Amino acid sequence: IVSFLTAKWEKEKSYRLRKELFAFTDNKIAVQFWYEYQDSHDGMKWKRCYGLEDWTFAQDGRMRKRQMSGNDVEIEESQRWFVDGVDVNNVEISEAHW
Repeated sequence: IVSFLTAKWEKEKSYRLRKELFAFTDNKIAVQFWYEYQDSHDGMKWKRCYGLEDWTFAQDGRMRKRQMSGNDVEIEESQRWFVDGVDVNNVEISEAHW
């Protein structure tokens, strides 16, 4: 986990995330998410990732399984939703990114 997150954070700079609960059952939840970052492995270009993520929990409450399906798109800085000073939870997100 530590090496995975270290590599992710070395690549994804200026990271801003929004997640919304999509569905849940007794031991599972699903969220839809959107995040923007500057890709340090690609000339610091701005990118947005959006998709769905689901988690399954064990009886003791710890995460047993996580799956994520996301779409990465390159964006111009002027296309960013999650700019400094903006509450990411109040940004209107279009149907094109559901």
